[in-house]
Amino acid sequence: MQLIVMHNGPVRGGKTSPGLLRSILEIEPLADIVWEELARCGGFDARKVILIPEEWRAQPSCEGIEVMHYASGRLAGGALARVRSRSRWCIISNGRFVASIPRHHIERLLDKEKGLIALRVDPASNAYREKVCLGSSGHLAGFKRVYANAPYPDFMGPDWPHHLLVRMSMLDKLLIDGALPLDFGDLLNVCSLRSLECRCHSIGGSVLDMETESGILRLFAARRHLLRRIPSASLSRVQCHISPSARFYGDVLVTDDVHVDDDAVVVGPAILGGKASIGRRAVVKASIVAPNVLIPDGTVIRNRVLVAPRPGQVQSPRQYPLPPVEGETTAAGESGYRTWPLLSYARCTKRIADVIFSAVVLLLFAPAFPVIAAIIKMNSAGPVFFKHKRQGLHGRAFNCLKFRTMIVRAEVMQEKLRSMNHVDGPQFKMADDPRVTSVGKFLRDTFIDEIPQFINVLLGEMSVVGPRPSPEAENLLCPFWRDARLSVRPGVTGLWQVCRTRRLGQDFQEWIHYDTQYVRNMSLRQDLGICLKTVGKLIANFAHHIR
Repeated sequence: MQLIVMHNGPVRGGKTSPGLLRSILEIEPLADIVWEELARCGGFDARKVILIPEEWRAQPSCEGIEVMHYASGRLAGGALARVRSRSRWCIISNGRFVASIPRHHIERLLDKEKGLIALRVDPASNAYREKVCLGSSGHLAGFKRVYANAPYPDFMGPDWPHHLLVRMSMLDKLLIDGALPLDFGDLLNVCSLRSLECRCHSIGGSVLDMETESGILRLFAARRHLLRRIPSASLSRVQCHISPSARFYGDVLVTDDVHVDDDAVVVGPAILGGKASIGRRAVVKASIVAPNVLIPDGTVIRNRVLVAPRPGQVQSPRQYPLPPVEGETTAAGESGYRTWPLLSYARCTKRIADVIFSAVVLLLFAPAFPVIAAIIKMNSAGPVFFKHKRQGLHGRAFNCLKFRTMIVRAEVMQEKLRSMNHVDGPQFKMADDPRVTSVGKFLRDTFIDEIPQFINVLLGEMSVVGPRPSPEAENLLCPFWRDARLSVRPGVTGLWQVCRTRRLGQDFQEWIHYDTQYVRNMSLRQDLGICLKTVGKLIANFAHHIR
């Protein structure tokens, strides 16, 4: 069971002031979208009950959702008895936020914890992050790097968390005089008095704060498909007063009795509430104008939620930027990546060249594939091709193909040979590696073993030129380097491969240097230079091996 609690706004001058969310929920058709989104939030598959202060006029109309009113910050015991269910857990969610969490993380917490669980959703936890670890004396002990989204213990604050998970068997212990306190401070006091354990965890997910303009706007931008586009020919379908010279662009929802004056411009996604008035030559872009709001002549409104006509609300300044969102972060996996325009060399021309070049190489080597396959099979038992999980563009995993050059289960033997590693960093290399077959040594020395990687190039998983494809375990060691090299597709050849010196103790540093340099200076000229050096190196190695 999930209780979604709507809380009153802040107290000012001894009176509770209506917050932005309450104002939105009293406006049709805005309220329906908010109710539906709140009912879907959390990632919990449970019966939904929305608790609303009795003084609110809002009334949800969503199917399958029960609505209850409460007074004095408590849910009466009789009402609570109606919402009890057979599920083991009761989820109490803060109705101010549309906060969603990956479901598998919730299930793990429910299996692990025994008391109350307060969940705070932190969008920044979706991406790579570092935490400073201090010793008992306050001195720096080290850094903790976290690459994947996972719950971690957090400080229990005085405000309602996004979600509070309570075992149904413990619900009765939280009651005060038979009623459930809906003030979080009171709830924590009850837990302390009755020795109930309550732990707080932060976890990555998505959060929209419905008491902020940015949260409301982002919600409606995500649900813009619910807005009707209002072309000039259909404006007569609603009873409103719109000047013939007014212009509408994009998805705009116009309700009854809206007044739009001469030469006004409305750019969607936008909503104009009943009896709203848009002045002459005013511009409304990506905004919500609630009923009875007056936009003066010549005013420019951009990315705003205007819910009531307040004195001087839209007089100055004339431009309104999108309010900042605290704690907002870029989606996971994209925070540190370099990007290029769609029609640039890196995103367009390079990919076309990759397809053409890889197709030509595969056609030329196609007759040799059966011969190489037969030799590999005769030389040692095992498959012809070796597949290894590597990370590609933006960290997407793919199977990197090579002709097999080692015995089967060579990766198991690698740990036993780790002390004989000749290079630094996460890679492994040793002279006269006992795992390499006799045919495999020839394939490696002549680089023929890497020809199947042109299949990866053709599939868009790799490029002809780029950083060396690496598994996730190697990419974890240096976040800056990881984000740089995963900004582009890995390559069959690259700057590090043709420039490395193999100096003792410097190979990993050179790897980082040349990968970041390649991404920083991405260009056709650089790629052509690497290709020419690679061809020269191939010819020299092949000639040396033949001799």
